[in-house]
Amino acid sequence: MHIKKKWILLMLGMAFIAISGLFVSEPSFTCDFSKINGADVSWLITSTIFVLMMTPGLSFFYGGMVGARNVISTMLQSFIAMGIITVLWVAFGFSLCFGDDIGGILGNPNTFLMFQNVGADTYITPTGKLVGGATIPLALYALFQMKFAIITPSLITGSFAERVRFSAYLFFMMFFFIVIYCPLAHMTWHPDGLFLKWGVVDFAGGIVVHASSGVAALAGAIFLGRRKTQTKNEEPANIPFVLLGAAMLWLGWFGFNAGSSLHADGVAVKAFLNTTTASATAMMTWIFFDCLRGRKPSAMGAAVGCVVGLVACTPSAGYVTVGQTIFIAFIITMICNIAVYWRSQSRIDDALDVFPTHGTGGIVGTVMTGIFIQEGLIAGTWDGFVVFLYHLLAIAIVFVYTFIMSYFGYWLVDKFVPMRVSIESERVGLDLSQHDEHYGLAHFGERELAEYERHIKDKNG
Repeated sequence: MHIKKKWILLMLGMAFIAISGLFVSEPSFTCDFSKINGADVSWLITSTIFVLMMTPGLSFFYGGMVGARNVISTMLQSFIAMGIITVLWVAFGFSLCFGDDIGGILGNPNTFLMFQNVGADTYITPTGKLVGGATIPLALYALFQMKFAIITPSLITGSFAERVRFSAYLFFMMFFFIVIYCPLAHMTWHPDGLFLKWGVVDFAGGIVVHASSGVAALAGAIFLGRRKTQTKNEEPANIPFVLLGAAMLWLGWFGFNAGSSLHADGVAVKAFLNTTTASATAMMTWIFFDCLRGRKPSAMGAAVGCVVGLVACTPSAGYVTVGQTIFIAFIITMICNIAVYWRSQSRIDDALDVFPTHGTGGIVGTVMTGIFIQEGLIAGTWDGFVVFLYHLLAIAIVFVYTFIMSYFGYWLVDKFVPMRVSIESERVGLDLSQHDEHYGLAHFGERELAEYERHIKDKNG
């Protein structure tokens, strides 16, 4: 049996982490109930469950959009992140994001290495600042943040759907997590982070999750190039999957946004209200805007619209009024709809429009957050303009850094493991060529059935 070196390397990495865990002592999980608030703990546990559910929801959302030959592979690319990112998060990822500050850009990897010091107690940095909530265990905060780290690289997969090699994607996901996600999370959410010191606010991930994944998706679509075997009349495999995925994302987003309050309080309720209002506004705006452009109202449009609304309100959910949320969702939805159209007329094959929706929504949402949360900006005071300009500067840094490093990551991985599958593998579909599985022959057309039969014949010699 021939075992490829890439799988040996991945297995050795897993074994190293597993063995390292034997030498780390467990922190205390005995709660000091004078500090811990039971309602906050209950809400954060619930929110953590909701946020984790978003990744399987995303797998349905993306899986239903692609052709029948690539449903399983597309869904697995999202689903597998729940495994690999969880392990990396416990090993060193949480520490890189929220460990003791190094220059405002990254956390010390030794602070929470293998979750040492991550238990029922809270954690105060050497500068005297609190990491996480004051009324919840640090371990719960770490688990909550873990789910954000899981879904972010999953979002990228929609851009290079139907043509990426699975093993290469695993290596790129690890690269993205370490080199891009962790520094951005630290700069944005750590109490000593660079962006936070500038006054830049990101309530639940407009910068860290959506802008970063959208820009990385753009870089991936450019690097991998266009699909070579897709036909213009190829239909989505399962639109009900798309609706199911959108519904799971909408439900999970309540934990994503309202949970980011870190308390069972009025801010959580405000974020909850803004989340559902933004999604509903965007869904109807997307459908009406499509109809104004001569299209029929569609289930796909409704699903994409509601997700765009969720993205739009993410950076501002806990800061703005419900009226402002409706306005933000309305404007961003039209911008994203136009961006999707422009992308379709370009040479860039962002297969599931990750950058026009998540990237554009996260970027514009952050800019609008910088406008609406600054009373000084409305009043014309200089301080308000300075903070708004810092929001623009942060977005510019995120775009440039993420694009350059993502493109470098694709290039680097491609030197060791080709990022793209062969033309034959793309033609037969990634389900069969990468995983020896298929969505169901009943969903195949004549061409897909012929390719499947040829694949089986070649496989069996």
